[in-house]
Amino acid sequence: MDDTLSRHESISTDGTSNDTPESWDGESHSDSSPSVDYEIKIHDASYPFVDSTIPPLPSSSSSATATAIMTAGSKRFRINYVASNNSGRSIGDDVTPKVEEIDGAEDLQSIKPLEAETPMATSTTAPTAAPVNVPRKRGRPRKHPLPVPGGQIKITKGRSKTGCITCRRRKKKCDETKPSCLNCQKNAVVCEGYPPKEIWKSGKQKMEDAARTKVLAAVPRSLPLLIDGVETEIDRRFLDHFVYGFSRVLTLINDDTNPFKEILLPMAAQHRGLMHSLMCLSGSHLSAFDPSPMLKERKFYHFHHAIQDLKDNIMSSSVKSSGASQEPELLVEDPIIASTIALSLNTICEGETKGEYRPHMDAARYLLVTQQPRNEKFRQFIVEFFQYHDVSNSITSLDRRPALRSDDLKLPDFVPQQAGMFVGVFDGLFNYISDVTRLRDRIRQRSNEGYEPAVDYQILSDAVSIDSAIRTWETSHPPDTPNWFLAQLYRQSTWVYLYRTIRPSKPSDKIAQVVDDGLAYLDQLPPDSGAFSIVLMPLFLLGCSAFLPRQRERIEKGFESLKAYSNLRNIEPAFKVVRRVWEVMDTKTEDSWDWEKIINDMNMDFLIT
Repeated sequence: MDDTLSRHESISTDGTSNDTPESWDGESHSDSSPSVDYEIKIHDASYPFVDSTIPPLPSSSSSATATAIMTAGSKRFRINYVASNNSGRSIGDDVTPKVEEIDGAEDLQSIKPLEAETPMATSTTAPTAAPVNVPRKRGRPRKHPLPVPGGQIKITKGRSKTGCITCRRRKKKCDETKPSCLNCQKNAVVCEGYPPKEIWKSGKQKMEDAARTKVLAAVPRSLPLLIDGVETEIDRRFLDHFVYGFSRVLTLINDDTNPFKEILLPMAAQHRGLMHSLMCLSGSHLSAFDPSPMLKERKFYHFHHAIQDLKDNIMSSSVKSSGASQEPELLVEDPIIASTIALSLNTICEGETKGEYRPHMDAARYLLVTQQPRNEKFRQFIVEFFQYHDVSNSITSLDRRPALRSDDLKLPDFVPQQAGMFVGVFDGLFNYISDVTRLRDRIRQRSNEGYEPAVDYQILSDAVSIDSAIRTWETSHPPDTPNWFLAQLYRQSTWVYLYRTIRPSKPSDKIAQVVDDGLAYLDQLPPDSGAFSIVLMPLFLLGCSAFLPRQRERIEKGFESLKAYSNLRNIEPAFKVVRRVWEVMDTKTEDSWDWEKIINDMNMDFLIT
């Protein structure tokens, strides 16, 4: 093909002709283009053969354009050719037109007409086109190019919910340092930590959890009490005070062999009523140091439960023993007897002076006389404890007399004297005190009946026998020990009790000497000695016999030391009685002999133990 030959072709399927087709090199055809005749045969294999001959192109002075419209079956084609004037050769000699299949008529409506090409498209499709100079925009050039339209959209990051509680409340960025963030430390605020992680759960899991929670809600969460009677934090405080504080002011023994810790406490752990009694006892003593309303309220709670449990046990035991056909059995168990003793001690801790101790002491007396405790070790403890308080009670009462001489209440034969937790019971000294109390009853009776002299020969003879026994009495405690000094104090006070009983109530050298000796033994006791736990009774007897002012000063100091050690609230009413006896001594000396009557006239009734 000659280089001078320029061919243009256009194929249109829209039924319209291309009147001014552009050349391939961007030039339009001239009017001097020669006319060329073509004969083209087209065959479509998919339709029946149709022999169509394109008619010769008409001649024109300016250009030659060939348009062929034919029908091959139902298909329609249109071909336009344009040849230049300078061509001397036939286009059909070396050009084979490309025939494309026209879409169906139903698809022709969806074809949009051609639009004018944009400058950018023209520059890309026409390599020979001149470049377009875009004017430079004013201002600083961009550091980064503008984002391409239709590019990746930047996703906005949501607020983090994993920061610490403090930063989230302050609406600050948290660095999420564990366990406390550095941002809080830098700003001098307290980091409250991080909320617990929530684990996502499906709807089914949530329903299962809700059902499980509903089932668990019906199950009681509370646990049974490990020890009945010890229920709250205050109760545990009562228990600690009983073990480490209160038990040591009740006996001579301060170590772990203290019977209140060794015998009563294990028994109370198995018996609710006894535990209530001990908690009430400890609470009464503790409330003297701490008068908190909560302590008092809890103390009364234990007192009422102890009384109710005591009544229930006695009633149930009475019903069991009422059957005539039944074998003889114990009325109550050992813890019930211990509860009566504990409740009588509670009156001492409370400082009650209206005879509140009487029903508890009477119940203990009845139970000990009518039955024997099962536990032999407990029997030794309870008999000694009861006899000590029973004999001491007779010193300040007109109608309370000891049951020590009763044949139904005997001490264990195997018990050694030094094994006692009190002074005077196992070693026999309290026998002499009981004898002196009976002499006082006989003298008082003769005086009230008008007999003269009130002390007859028989009373005097019995007093001489008691005096001889007191002089020969020896304690089993080693000499020069606190317990030995305490035993000597008891011996002196017993002789003072005898002398004040058979002799007129007036000052004398003998009574003054014995009182001074007793106070000397009192001064030998260490301030923290367990001997101070049972000093009140001998100190009371010495006080009722102190005629001299110097002796009264020492007696008063003794009461102060005793109160500082034990803080039992029966010490104050005891000293109040002693001061009243001193007043009677200074006015009506003879009336000071009967201090039991003075106490009764003061409308007071309490234990001096």
